[in-house]
Amino acid sequence: MEMAKITINGQAVSVPAGTTILQAARQAKIDIPTLCDHPALRPAGSCRICVVEVKGQRVLQTACTFPITGGMEILTESPRVVGARKLILDLLFSERNHYCPYCEMSGSCELQSLGYRYGINHWVYPTYLNPFPVDASHRYLLMEHNRCVLCGRCFRACGELVANHTLGLRQRGARSMIHADLGLPWGESTCVSCGTCAQVCPTGTLIDKRSAYMGRNAQMRYVESACSQCSVGCGMKIVTRSDSVLRLEGDWDTKVSGGLLCQKGRFAPLYDGRERVLRPLVRRNGRQEAAGWEEALRVAAEGLSGRKGDLGVLASSNATTEALYLTGRLFKETLKASRIGLLNPAVSEALGKPKGSLADLAGSDLILLAGADPLQDQPVVAFLIKRAVDGGARLVLVDGESNGLAPFASMTLAMDGLDQAVQMAERAANPVVLYGAAVPDGAAGMLKRLQKKAAFIALEPGVNTRAAKAFGLAGTLQPAGIKALYLLLGEEAGEGAELAERIDKDAFVVVQSCFASPLTRRADVVLPMAIWSERSGSLTNTEGRTLKVQHAVDPAGEAKPDWEILALLAERLGMKVGASLEDVAASLRK
Repeated sequence: MEMAKITINGQAVSVPAGTTILQAARQAKIDIPTLCDHPALRPAGSCRICVVEVKGQRVLQTACTFPITGGMEILTESPRVVGARKLILDLLFSERNHYCPYCEMSGSCELQSLGYRYGINHWVYPTYLNPFPVDASHRYLLMEHNRCVLCGRCFRACGELVANHTLGLRQRGARSMIHADLGLPWGESTCVSCGTCAQVCPTGTLIDKRSAYMGRNAQMRYVESACSQCSVGCGMKIVTRSDSVLRLEGDWDTKVSGGLLCQKGRFAPLYDGRERVLRPLVRRNGRQEAAGWEEALRVAAEGLSGRKGDLGVLASSNATTEALYLTGRLFKETLKASRIGLLNPAVSEALGKPKGSLADLAGSDLILLAGADPLQDQPVVAFLIKRAVDGGARLVLVDGESNGLAPFASMTLAMDGLDQAVQMAERAANPVVLYGAAVPDGAAGMLKRLQKKAAFIALEPGVNTRAAKAFGLAGTLQPAGIKALYLLLGEEAGEGAELAERIDKDAFVVVQSCFASPLTRRADVVLPMAIWSERSGSLTNTEGRTLKVQHAVDPAGEAKPDWEILALLAERLGMKVGASLEDVAASLRK
Protein backbone atom coordinates (compact mmCIF):
# COMPACT_ATOMS: atom_id res chain seq x y z
CA MET A 1 0.00 0.00 0.00
CA GLU A 2 1.45 3.34 -1.08
CA MET A 3 1.91 5.74 1.83
CA ALA A 4 1.68 9.53 1.59
CA LYS A 5 3.62 11.85 3.87
CA ILE A 6 1.88 15.13 4.73
CA THR A 7 1.88 17.75 7.48
CA ILE A 8 -1.15 18.86 9.45
CA ASN A 9 -0.61 21.99 11.52
CA GLY A 10 3.12 21.36 11.18
CA GLN A 11 2.84 17.78 12.45
CA ALA A 12 4.20 15.06 10.15
CA VAL A 13 1.65 12.39 9.30
CA SER A 14 1.99 9.27 7.16
CA VAL A 15 -1.19 7.64 5.87
CA PRO A 16 -2.24 5.52 2.88
CA ALA A 17 -2.64 7.56 -0.29
CA GLY A 18 -6.25 8.40 -1.04
CA THR A 19 -7.18 8.75 2.62
CA THR A 20 -9.28 11.84 3.26
CA ILE A 21 -7.86 14.75 5.23
CA LEU A 22 -10.39 14.10 8.00
CA GLN A 23 -9.35 10.46 8.31
CA ALA A 24 -5.68 11.41 8.36
CA ALA A 25 -6.29 14.04 11.05
CA ARG A 26 -8.21 11.59 13.22
CA GLN A 27 -5.38 9.08 12.87
CA ALA A 28 -2.98 11.77 14.11
CA LYS A 29 -5.47 12.69 16.90
CA ILE A 30 -5.94 16.18 15.45
CA ASP A 31 -9.49 17.39 15.92
CA ILE A 32 -11.35 18.77 12.92
CA PRO A 33 -14.96 19.73 13.76
CA THR A 34 -17.78 18.22 11.69
CA LEU A 35 -21.56 18.35 11.55
CA CYS A 36 -22.83 16.40 8.55
CA ASP A 37 -20.13 13.72 8.90
CA HIS A 38 -20.86 10.45 10.69
CA PRO A 39 -18.58 7.39 10.88
CA ALA A 40 -21.29 5.04 9.61
CA LEU A 41 -22.21 7.20 6.59
CA ARG A 42 -20.48 8.06 3.34
CA PRO A 43 -18.95 11.57 3.37
CA ALA A 44 -21.21 14.27 1.94
CA GLY A 45 -19.36 17.55 2.47
CA SER A 46 -22.65 19.44 2.80
CA CYS A 47 -22.25 21.40 6.05
CA ARG A 48 -18.77 22.86 5.26
CA ILE A 49 -17.86 22.94 8.98
CA CYS A 50 -14.82 20.70 8.36
CA VAL A 51 -13.19 23.07 5.83
CA VAL A 52 -9.40 23.32 6.04
CA GLU A 53 -6.68 25.28 4.28
CA VAL A 54 -4.52 23.27 1.87
CA LYS A 55 -1.37 24.94 0.61
CA GLY A 56 -1.64 25.54 -3.13
CA GLN A 57 -5.46 25.34 -3.17
CA ARG A 58 -7.26 28.60 -3.98
CA VAL A 59 -10.33 27.83 -1.84
CA LEU A 60 -10.88 26.02 1.44
CA GLN A 61 -11.52 22.29 1.08
CA THR A 62 -13.87 19.97 2.97
CA ALA A 63 -11.70 17.62 5.00
CA CYS A 64 -14.28 14.82 4.90
CA THR A 65 -14.14 14.48 1.09
CA PHE A 66 -10.72 15.78 -0.01
CA PRO A 67 -8.20 12.94 -0.66
CA ILE A 68 -4.59 13.50 0.34
CA THR A 69 -1.49 13.22 -1.81
CA GLY A 70 2.14 13.23 -0.76
CA GLY A 71 3.63 16.55 0.29
CA MET A 72 0.37 18.25 1.30
CA GLU A 73 0.54 20.98 3.93
CA ILE A 74 -2.74 21.44 5.78
CA LEU A 75 -3.92 23.97 8.36
CA THR A 76 -7.05 23.15 10.36
CA GLU A 77 -7.40 26.24 12.56
CA SER A 78 -5.91 29.13 10.57
CA PRO A 79 -7.62 32.55 10.82
CA ARG A 80 -9.13 31.98 7.38
CA VAL A 81 -10.54 28.59 8.41
CA VAL A 82 -11.89 29.85 11.72
CA GLY A 83 -13.53 32.81 10.00
CA ALA A 84 -15.25 30.53 7.50
CA ARG A 85 -16.55 28.24 10.24
CA LYS A 86 -17.91 31.19 12.23
CA LEU A 87 -19.75 32.47 9.16
CA ILE A 88 -21.31 29.04 8.58
CA LEU A 89 -22.38 28.81 12.22
CA ASP A 90 -23.85 32.32 12.15
CA LEU A 91 -25.93 31.31 9.15
CA LEU A 92 -27.03 28.02 10.72
CA PHE A 93 -28.05 29.57 14.03
CA SER A 94 -29.99 32.33 12.30
CA GLU A 95 -31.77 30.16 9.76
CA ARG A 96 -34.25 28.47 12.13
CA ASN A 97 -35.24 28.39 15.78
CA HIS A 98 -32.12 27.33 17.68
CA TYR A 99 -32.97 28.84 21.04
CA CYS A 100 -31.06 26.24 23.04
CA PRO A 101 -32.68 26.51 26.52
CA TYR A 102 -35.95 25.17 25.09
CA CYS A 103 -34.41 22.31 23.14
CA GLU A 104 -34.35 18.70 24.35
CA MET A 105 -30.77 18.33 23.08
CA SER A 106 -29.36 21.32 24.98
CA GLY A 107 -26.12 20.08 26.51
CA SER A 108 -25.90 17.18 24.06
CA CYS A 109 -26.18 19.03 20.74
CA GLU A 110 -23.34 19.06 18.21
CA LEU A 111 -24.42 22.44 16.81
CA GLN A 112 -24.52 23.96 20.29
CA SER A 113 -21.06 22.57 21.07
CA LEU A 114 -19.69 24.16 17.91
CA GLY A 115 -21.27 27.47 18.93
CA TYR A 116 -19.46 27.36 22.25
CA ARG A 117 -16.21 26.33 20.57
CA TYR A 118 -16.21 29.30 18.19
CA GLY A 119 -17.67 31.92 20.53
CA ILE A 120 -21.10 32.34 18.94
CA ASN A 121 -22.91 34.43 21.57
CA HIS A 122 -25.51 36.26 19.50
CA TRP A 123 -27.34 36.05 16.19
CA VAL A 124 -25.73 38.09 13.44
CA TYR A 125 -28.64 37.76 11.02
CA PRO A 126 -32.40 38.06 11.61
CA THR A 127 -33.92 34.84 12.90
CA TYR A 128 -37.35 33.24 13.59
CA LEU A 129 -38.75 34.73 10.37
CA ASN A 130 -40.35 31.52 9.11
CA PRO A 131 -42.08 29.10 11.48
CA PHE A 132 -41.70 25.42 10.59
CA PRO A 133 -44.08 22.60 11.55
CA VAL A 134 -43.61 19.86 14.13
CA ASP A 135 -44.56 16.31 13.14
CA ALA A 136 -45.59 14.28 16.20
CA SER A 137 -47.50 11.58 14.29
CA HIS A 138 -44.83 8.90 14.80
CA ARG A 139 -45.38 6.58 17.75
CA TYR A 140 -41.82 6.71 19.03
CA LEU A 141 -40.20 9.80 17.48
CA LEU A 142 -40.86 13.48 16.94
CA MET A 143 -39.69 15.60 13.99
CA GLU A 144 -39.02 19.23 14.96
CA HIS A 145 -38.24 21.04 11.69
CA ASN A 146 -37.37 24.29 13.51
CA ARG A 147 -34.16 22.65 14.84
CA CYS A 148 -33.04 21.18 11.51
CA VAL A 149 -29.69 22.24 9.95
CA LEU A 150 -30.24 20.18 6.77
CA CYS A 151 -27.09 18.14 7.35
CA GLY A 152 -28.74 15.16 5.62
CA ARG A 153 -27.62 12.57 8.15
CA CYS A 154 -31.16 11.29 8.70
CA PHE A 155 -32.14 10.61 5.10
CA ARG A 156 -28.65 9.33 4.28
CA ALA A 157 -28.93 6.84 7.15
CA CYS A 158 -32.44 5.85 6.02
CA GLY A 159 -31.12 5.13 2.53
CA GLU A 160 -27.52 4.01 3.02
CA LEU A 161 -27.83 2.00 6.24
CA VAL A 162 -31.43 0.77 6.42
CA ALA A 163 -32.14 0.88 2.66
CA ASN A 164 -35.70 1.97 3.41
CA HIS A 165 -35.58 5.35 1.62
CA THR A 166 -38.50 6.82 3.59
CA LEU A 167 -36.87 10.16 4.42
CA GLY A 168 -35.74 12.68 1.84
CA LEU A 169 -35.31 16.39 1.17
CA ARG A 170 -37.93 18.55 -0.57
CA GLN A 171 -38.10 22.15 -1.76
CA ARG A 172 -35.01 24.35 -2.13
CA GLY A 173 -32.79 26.81 -0.30
CA ALA A 174 -34.08 28.18 3.00
CA ARG A 175 -37.39 26.38 2.49
CA SER A 176 -35.77 22.94 2.27
CA MET A 177 -37.32 20.41 4.63
CA ILE A 178 -36.90 16.79 5.58
CA HIS A 179 -39.97 14.81 4.56
CA ALA A 180 -41.32 11.26 4.70
CA ASP A 181 -42.65 9.72 1.49
CA LEU A 182 -43.09 13.00 -0.39
CA GLY A 183 -44.89 14.76 2.43
CA LEU A 184 -46.92 12.15 4.31
CA PRO A 185 -47.22 12.47 8.11
CA TRP A 186 -44.28 10.52 9.47
CA GLY A 187 -46.51 8.13 11.39
CA GLU A 188 -48.40 7.21 8.21
CA SER A 189 -45.32 6.69 6.04
CA THR A 190 -43.29 3.60 5.13
CA CYS A 191 -41.02 4.20 8.14
CA VAL A 192 -40.03 0.90 9.78
CA SER A 193 -39.35 2.52 13.18
CA CYS A 194 -35.71 1.43 13.36
CA GLY A 195 -34.77 4.78 14.95
CA THR A 196 -31.45 5.04 13.08
CA CYS A 197 -32.29 8.53 11.81
CA ALA A 198 -32.85 9.85 15.33
CA GLN A 199 -29.61 8.34 16.59
CA VAL A 200 -27.51 10.02 13.89
CA CYS A 201 -29.27 13.41 14.15
CA PRO A 202 -26.77 15.99 15.52
CA THR A 203 -29.39 18.43 16.82
CA GLY A 204 -32.87 18.32 18.40
CA THR A 205 -34.66 17.73 15.09
CA LEU A 206 -35.43 14.03 15.53
CA ILE A 207 -36.29 13.27 19.13
CA ASP A 208 -36.94 10.01 20.98
CA LYS A 209 -40.22 10.77 22.74
CA ARG A 210 -39.70 8.40 25.65
CA SER A 211 -36.34 9.78 26.81
CA ALA A 212 -36.87 13.44 25.89
CA TYR A 213 -35.90 15.91 28.62
CA MET A 214 -34.75 13.06 30.90
CA GLY A 215 -31.15 14.28 31.09
CA ARG A 216 -28.07 15.22 29.12
CA ASN A 217 -25.63 12.71 27.69
CA ALA A 218 -23.10 13.42 30.45
CA GLN A 219 -25.70 12.44 33.06
CA MET A 220 -26.42 9.08 31.42
CA ARG A 221 -24.79 5.72 31.95
CA TYR A 222 -24.10 3.69 28.80
CA VAL A 223 -23.94 -0.11 29.19
CA GLU A 224 -22.65 -2.10 26.21
CA SER A 225 -24.71 -5.22 25.58
CA ALA A 226 -26.32 -7.29 22.83
CA CYS A 227 -29.94 -7.19 21.74
CA SER A 228 -31.90 -10.30 22.74
CA GLN A 229 -35.03 -9.83 20.64
CA CYS A 230 -33.98 -12.14 17.79
CA SER A 231 -31.10 -14.41 16.80
CA VAL A 232 -28.96 -11.66 15.20
CA GLY A 233 -27.78 -10.18 18.52
CA CYS A 234 -27.14 -6.62 17.34
CA GLY A 235 -24.70 -4.64 19.43
CA MET A 236 -26.40 -1.96 21.51
CA LYS A 237 -25.91 0.44 24.37
CA ILE A 238 -28.46 0.53 27.17
CA VAL A 239 -28.82 4.17 28.24
CA THR A 240 -29.80 4.50 31.89
CA ARG A 241 -30.17 7.14 34.56
CA SER A 242 -31.09 6.60 38.22
CA ASP A 243 -31.48 2.84 37.69
CA SER A 244 -34.04 3.35 34.90
CA VAL A 245 -33.63 2.47 31.23
CA LEU A 246 -34.28 5.59 29.13
CA ARG A 247 -33.53 4.39 25.61
CA LEU A 248 -31.52 1.95 23.52
CA GLU A 249 -28.88 2.93 20.98
CA GLY A 250 -27.05 0.94 18.32
CA ASP A 251 -23.34 0.36 18.92
CA TRP A 252 -21.50 1.59 15.81
CA ASP A 253 -18.42 -0.49 16.70
CA THR A 254 -20.17 -3.86 16.77
CA LYS A 255 -19.17 -6.46 14.17
CA VAL A 256 -22.63 -8.02 14.00
CA SER A 257 -24.81 -5.20 12.67
CA GLY A 258 -22.58 -2.13 12.47
CA GLY A 259 -24.81 -0.08 14.76
CA LEU A 260 -28.20 -0.97 13.26
CA LEU A 261 -31.19 -1.78 15.43
CA CYS A 262 -34.77 -2.47 14.39
CA GLN A 263 -38.10 -1.60 15.99
CA LYS A 264 -38.06 -4.91 17.88
CA GLY A 265 -34.66 -4.13 19.34
CA ARG A 266 -34.81 -0.36 19.93
CA PHE A 267 -38.39 0.33 20.99
CA ALA A 268 -40.43 -2.83 21.64
CA PRO A 269 -38.64 -3.80 24.89
CA LEU A 270 -39.24 -0.34 26.36
CA TYR A 271 -42.93 -0.34 25.44
CA ASP A 272 -43.63 -3.85 26.74
CA GLY A 273 -46.78 -3.48 28.85
CA ARG A 274 -47.09 -7.05 30.07
CA GLU A 275 -47.54 -7.69 33.78
CA ARG A 276 -44.28 -8.65 35.49
CA VAL A 277 -43.92 -11.59 37.86
CA LEU A 278 -42.11 -10.01 40.80
CA ARG A 279 -42.39 -12.58 43.65
CA PRO A 280 -42.15 -16.37 43.89
CA LEU A 281 -45.55 -18.04 44.01
CA VAL A 282 -46.47 -21.44 45.45
CA ARG A 283 -49.83 -23.19 45.13
CA ARG A 284 -51.34 -23.96 48.54
CA ASN A 285 -54.72 -25.67 48.86
CA GLY A 286 -55.49 -24.97 45.22
CA ARG A 287 -54.56 -21.27 45.32
CA GLN A 288 -51.36 -19.48 44.31
CA GLU A 289 -49.86 -17.49 47.16
CA ALA A 290 -46.71 -15.41 47.56
CA ALA A 291 -43.74 -17.25 49.03
CA GLY A 292 -40.07 -16.71 49.77
CA TRP A 293 -37.36 -18.03 47.51
CA GLU A 294 -36.37 -20.74 49.99
CA GLU A 295 -39.88 -22.19 50.10
CA ALA A 296 -40.43 -21.90 46.34
CA LEU A 297 -37.16 -23.68 45.52
CA ARG A 298 -37.84 -26.39 48.12
CA VAL A 299 -41.33 -27.11 46.75
CA ALA A 300 -40.01 -27.11 43.17
CA ALA A 301 -37.16 -29.49 44.03
CA GLU A 302 -39.47 -31.89 45.87
CA GLY A 303 -41.95 -31.91 43.01
CA LEU A 304 -39.32 -32.52 40.30
CA SER A 305 -37.02 -35.06 41.95
CA GLY A 306 -37.42 -38.80 41.42
CA ARG A 307 -39.62 -38.42 38.34
CA LYS A 308 -37.28 -39.57 35.50
CA GLY A 309 -39.63 -40.98 32.84
CA ASP A 310 -42.46 -38.71 33.95
CA LEU A 311 -40.40 -35.50 33.81
CA GLY A 312 -40.33 -33.04 30.93
CA VAL A 313 -38.71 -29.67 30.31
CA LEU A 314 -39.70 -27.03 27.78
CA ALA A 315 -37.29 -24.12 27.29
CA SER A 316 -37.36 -20.76 25.56
CA SER A 317 -34.40 -19.82 23.41
CA ASN A 318 -34.38 -16.29 24.80
CA ALA A 319 -32.55 -17.56 27.88
CA THR A 320 -28.82 -16.94 28.22
CA THR A 321 -26.30 -19.58 27.19
CA GLU A 322 -25.44 -20.12 30.86
CA ALA A 323 -29.09 -20.82 31.71
CA LEU A 324 -29.53 -23.21 28.78
CA TYR A 325 -26.32 -25.01 29.77
CA LEU A 326 -27.59 -25.46 33.33
CA THR A 327 -30.97 -26.60 32.03
CA GLY A 328 -29.26 -29.31 29.99
CA ARG A 329 -27.07 -30.46 32.87
CA LEU A 330 -29.82 -30.38 35.47
CA PHE A 331 -32.66 -32.00 33.55
CA LYS A 332 -30.83 -34.26 31.11
CA GLU A 333 -27.92 -35.46 33.23
CA THR A 334 -29.11 -35.19 36.84
CA LEU A 335 -32.88 -35.60 36.72
CA LYS A 336 -32.90 -37.82 33.58
CA ALA A 337 -35.86 -36.02 32.03
CA SER A 338 -37.51 -38.18 29.38
CA ARG A 339 -38.86 -35.41 27.18
CA ILE A 340 -37.14 -32.13 26.29
CA GLY A 341 -38.32 -29.46 23.91
CA LEU A 342 -37.79 -25.93 22.66
CA LEU A 343 -40.61 -23.40 22.39
CA ASN A 344 -39.51 -22.28 18.91
CA PRO A 345 -38.47 -24.34 15.85
CA ALA A 346 -34.82 -24.67 14.81
CA VAL A 347 -33.04 -24.78 11.47
CA SER A 348 -32.36 -28.26 10.11
CA GLU A 349 -28.91 -29.72 10.75
CA ALA A 350 -28.90 -31.37 7.32
CA LEU A 351 -26.55 -28.69 5.95
CA GLY A 352 -24.11 -29.03 8.81
CA LYS A 353 -22.45 -26.03 10.44
CA PRO A 354 -22.98 -22.85 8.38
CA LYS A 355 -19.81 -21.13 7.14
CA GLY A 356 -20.53 -17.49 6.56
CA SER A 357 -21.40 -14.21 8.23
CA LEU A 358 -23.77 -11.33 7.64
CA ALA A 359 -20.79 -9.27 6.48
CA ASP A 360 -20.66 -11.48 3.36
CA LEU A 361 -23.88 -9.86 2.12
CA ALA A 362 -22.08 -6.60 1.31
CA GLY A 363 -19.90 -8.24 -1.34
CA SER A 364 -22.46 -10.63 -2.83
CA ASP A 365 -23.87 -10.46 -6.34
CA LEU A 366 -26.67 -12.97 -5.69
CA ILE A 367 -28.52 -13.72 -2.46
CA LEU A 368 -30.51 -16.94 -2.25
CA LEU A 369 -33.03 -16.67 0.59
CA ALA A 370 -34.88 -19.89 1.37
CA GLY A 371 -37.44 -20.75 4.03
CA ALA A 372 -37.10 -17.57 6.08
CA ASP A 373 -38.73 -14.15 6.33
CA PRO A 374 -36.11 -11.88 7.90
CA LEU A 375 -38.24 -8.75 7.47
CA GLN A 376 -40.60 -10.34 10.01
CA ASP A 377 -38.17 -12.30 12.20
CA GLN A 378 -34.71 -10.67 11.86
CA PRO A 379 -35.36 -7.16 10.47
CA VAL A 380 -31.71 -6.05 10.57
CA VAL A 381 -30.84 -8.92 8.23
CA ALA A 382 -33.54 -7.59 5.89
CA PHE A 383 -31.88 -4.15 6.04
CA LEU A 384 -28.55 -5.70 5.04
CA ILE A 385 -30.18 -7.66 2.20
CA LYS A 386 -31.88 -4.53 0.86
CA ARG A 387 -28.56 -2.66 1.05
CA ALA A 388 -26.97 -5.37 -1.07
CA VAL A 389 -29.85 -5.16 -3.56
CA ASP A 390 -29.35 -1.37 -3.71
CA GLY A 391 -25.72 -2.11 -4.54
CA GLY A 392 -26.62 -4.33 -7.49
CA ALA A 393 -27.04 -7.79 -5.96
CA ARG A 394 -29.96 -9.96 -7.10
CA LEU A 395 -32.28 -11.48 -4.51
CA VAL A 396 -33.73 -14.89 -5.35
CA LEU A 397 -36.47 -15.76 -2.89
CA VAL A 398 -37.59 -19.33 -2.29
CA ASP A 399 -40.51 -19.00 0.06
CA GLY A 400 -43.61 -17.50 -1.58
CA GLU A 401 -45.25 -14.19 -2.43
CA SER A 402 -46.24 -13.52 1.19
CA ASN A 403 -42.60 -13.11 2.23
CA GLY A 404 -41.87 -9.54 3.32
CA LEU A 405 -38.88 -9.28 0.97
CA ALA A 406 -40.83 -10.42 -2.11
CA PRO A 407 -41.09 -6.84 -3.49
CA PHE A 408 -37.28 -6.62 -3.54
CA ALA A 409 -36.66 -10.02 -5.18
CA SER A 410 -35.71 -10.42 -8.83
CA MET A 411 -37.32 -13.86 -8.72
CA THR A 412 -39.73 -15.49 -6.28
CA LEU A 413 -40.15 -19.27 -6.27
CA ALA A 414 -41.99 -21.87 -4.25
CA MET A 415 -39.93 -24.47 -2.39
CA ASP A 416 -40.29 -26.90 -5.31
CA GLY A 417 -38.39 -24.34 -7.41
CA LEU A 418 -35.30 -24.49 -5.20
CA ASP A 419 -33.32 -26.37 -7.88
CA GLN A 420 -33.76 -23.45 -10.30
CA ALA A 421 -32.57 -21.02 -7.62
CA VAL A 422 -29.49 -23.16 -6.95
CA GLN A 423 -28.64 -23.18 -10.66
CA MET A 424 -28.75 -19.37 -10.69
CA ALA A 425 -26.49 -19.22 -7.64
CA GLU A 426 -24.01 -21.61 -9.30
CA ARG A 427 -23.58 -19.09 -12.11
CA ALA A 428 -23.02 -16.16 -9.73
CA ALA A 429 -19.55 -14.96 -8.73
CA ASN A 430 -20.16 -14.38 -4.99
CA PRO A 431 -23.42 -16.02 -3.93
CA VAL A 432 -24.70 -15.97 -0.35
CA VAL A 433 -27.26 -18.49 0.90
CA LEU A 434 -29.55 -17.63 3.80
CA TYR A 435 -31.88 -20.39 4.93
CA GLY A 436 -34.40 -20.82 7.71
CA ALA A 437 -36.40 -23.44 9.56
CA ALA A 438 -38.94 -23.75 6.73
CA VAL A 439 -36.38 -25.51 4.50
CA PRO A 440 -37.13 -29.28 4.74
CA ASP A 441 -34.32 -31.80 5.04
CA GLY A 442 -34.95 -33.06 1.53
CA ALA A 443 -34.56 -29.62 -0.03
CA ALA A 444 -31.40 -29.01 1.97
CA GLY A 445 -29.66 -31.57 -0.23
CA MET A 446 -29.99 -29.22 -3.20
CA LEU A 447 -28.39 -26.36 -1.28
CA LYS A 448 -25.39 -28.58 -0.53
CA ARG A 449 -24.32 -28.20 -4.15
CA LEU A 450 -23.34 -24.61 -3.30
CA GLN A 451 -21.30 -25.35 -0.20
CA LYS A 452 -17.92 -25.02 -1.94
CA LYS A 453 -18.86 -21.73 -3.58
CA ALA A 454 -21.32 -19.80 -1.44
CA ALA A 455 -21.28 -18.34 2.05
CA PHE A 456 -24.00 -20.02 4.13
CA ILE A 457 -25.91 -18.28 6.93
CA ALA A 458 -28.59 -20.07 8.96
CA LEU A 459 -31.36 -17.71 10.10
CA GLU A 460 -32.36 -19.36 13.35
CA PRO A 461 -35.80 -18.58 14.79
CA GLY A 462 -35.87 -17.49 18.40
CA VAL A 463 -32.95 -15.80 20.11
CA ASN A 464 -30.35 -18.21 21.48
CA THR A 465 -31.36 -21.23 19.42
CA ARG A 466 -27.76 -22.11 18.47
CA ALA A 467 -26.90 -22.58 22.16
CA ALA A 468 -30.10 -24.53 22.86
CA LYS A 469 -29.25 -26.95 20.05
CA ALA A 470 -25.69 -27.33 21.32
CA PHE A 471 -27.00 -28.44 24.74
CA GLY A 472 -29.54 -30.86 23.29
CA LEU A 473 -32.61 -28.77 24.06
CA ALA A 474 -34.02 -28.52 20.54
CA GLY A 475 -37.04 -30.48 19.42
CA THR A 476 -40.75 -30.57 20.14
CA LEU A 477 -42.51 -31.69 23.28
CA GLN A 478 -46.11 -32.79 23.78
CA PRO A 479 -47.00 -32.16 27.44
CA ALA A 480 -49.80 -34.74 27.54
CA GLY A 481 -48.88 -37.59 29.87
CA ILE A 482 -46.07 -35.74 31.63
CA LYS A 483 -46.45 -35.82 35.42
CA ALA A 484 -43.89 -33.09 36.17
CA LEU A 485 -43.04 -30.25 33.80
CA TYR A 486 -40.47 -27.45 34.06
CA LEU A 487 -41.12 -24.44 31.80
CA LEU A 488 -38.23 -22.04 31.24
CA LEU A 489 -40.36 -19.32 29.66
CA GLY A 490 -38.30 -16.21 30.34
CA GLU A 491 -39.63 -13.35 28.19
CA GLU A 492 -41.37 -15.60 25.69
CA ALA A 493 -44.08 -13.74 23.80
CA GLY A 494 -47.58 -15.16 23.53
CA GLU A 495 -50.15 -15.98 26.14
CA GLY A 496 -49.53 -19.74 26.18
CA ALA A 497 -53.21 -20.54 26.73
CA GLU A 498 -53.21 -23.38 24.19
CA LEU A 499 -50.16 -25.00 25.80
CA ALA A 500 -51.64 -24.61 29.27
CA GLU A 501 -54.75 -26.52 28.17
CA ARG A 502 -52.64 -29.45 26.92
CA ILE A 503 -50.92 -29.96 30.28
CA ASP A 504 -52.46 -32.77 32.38
CA LYS A 505 -54.59 -31.45 35.21
CA ASP A 506 -52.72 -33.46 37.83
CA ALA A 507 -49.22 -32.59 36.50
CA PHE A 508 -46.81 -30.74 38.77
CA VAL A 509 -45.72 -27.59 36.91
CA VAL A 510 -42.86 -25.20 37.66
CA VAL A 511 -42.67 -22.03 35.55
CA GLN A 512 -39.65 -19.74 35.40
CA SER A 513 -40.93 -16.55 33.80
CA CYS A 514 -40.64 -12.78 33.59
CA PHE A 515 -44.29 -12.12 32.82
CA ALA A 516 -47.69 -13.34 33.95
CA SER A 517 -49.57 -15.61 31.52
CA PRO A 518 -51.99 -18.56 31.49
CA LEU A 519 -48.94 -20.79 32.05
CA THR A 520 -47.89 -18.96 35.22
CA ARG A 521 -51.49 -19.10 36.44
CA ARG A 522 -51.49 -22.88 35.81
CA ALA A 523 -48.20 -23.41 37.66
CA ASP A 524 -47.70 -24.97 41.09
CA VAL A 525 -44.52 -22.94 41.53
CA VAL A 526 -43.67 -19.66 39.78
CA LEU A 527 -40.07 -18.43 39.86
CA PRO A 528 -39.76 -14.71 38.89
CA MET A 529 -37.03 -14.05 36.32
CA ALA A 530 -35.09 -10.89 35.46
CA ILE A 531 -35.69 -9.36 32.03
CA TRP A 532 -33.12 -8.48 29.33
CA SER A 533 -31.90 -5.27 31.04
CA GLU A 534 -31.53 -6.92 34.46
CA ARG A 535 -29.33 -9.91 33.65
CA SER A 536 -25.79 -10.68 32.52
CA GLY A 537 -24.48 -13.64 30.58
CA SER A 538 -23.90 -14.58 26.96
CA LEU A 539 -25.79 -15.47 23.80
CA THR A 540 -24.79 -17.37 20.66
CA ASN A 541 -26.16 -15.56 17.64
CA THR A 542 -27.31 -17.02 14.34
CA GLU A 543 -23.77 -16.71 12.90
CA GLY A 544 -22.30 -18.66 15.83
CA ARG A 545 -20.73 -15.61 17.51
CA THR A 546 -20.58 -15.51 21.31
CA LEU A 547 -22.06 -12.20 22.47
CA LYS A 548 -21.99 -10.71 25.95
CA VAL A 549 -25.13 -9.29 27.53
CA GLN A 550 -24.78 -6.98 30.51
CA HIS A 551 -27.29 -6.01 33.16
CA ALA A 552 -27.93 -2.27 33.23
CA VAL A 553 -30.42 -1.96 36.09
CA ASP A 554 -31.23 -4.00 39.18
CA PRO A 555 -33.90 -6.70 38.85
CA ALA A 556 -37.40 -5.55 39.71
CA GLY A 557 -39.02 -6.94 42.85
CA GLU A 558 -37.53 -10.29 43.86
CA ALA A 559 -36.72 -11.43 40.31
CA LYS A 560 -33.40 -13.19 39.68
CA PRO A 561 -31.33 -13.81 36.52
CA ASP A 562 -32.22 -16.99 34.62
CA TRP A 563 -28.92 -18.76 35.32
CA GLU A 564 -29.08 -17.96 39.05
CA ILE A 565 -32.54 -19.48 39.47
CA LEU A 566 -31.38 -22.71 37.82
CA ALA A 567 -28.17 -22.73 39.86
CA LEU A 568 -30.15 -22.40 43.11
CA LEU A 569 -32.53 -25.15 42.03
CA ALA A 570 -29.63 -27.40 41.03
CA GLU A 571 -28.07 -26.88 44.45
CA ARG A 572 -31.36 -27.94 46.07
CA LEU A 573 -31.23 -31.11 43.97
CA GLY A 574 -27.65 -31.91 45.00
CA MET A 575 -25.81 -30.65 41.90
CA LYS A 576 -22.92 -28.23 42.43
CA VAL A 577 -22.58 -25.67 39.66
CA GLY A 578 -20.99 -22.70 41.43
CA ALA A 579 -22.28 -19.64 43.18
CA SER A 580 -21.58 -16.97 40.55
CA LEU A 581 -21.96 -16.30 36.85
CA GLU A 582 -18.18 -16.65 36.52
CA ASP A 583 -18.33 -20.14 38.09
CA VAL A 584 -21.05 -21.24 35.68
CA ALA A 585 -19.21 -19.74 32.70
CA ALA A 586 -16.01 -21.52 33.70
CA SER A 587 -17.87 -24.83 33.96
CA LEU A 588 -19.47 -24.19 30.58
CA ARG A 589 -16.08 -23.57 28.94
CA LYS A 590 -14.82 -26.92 30.20
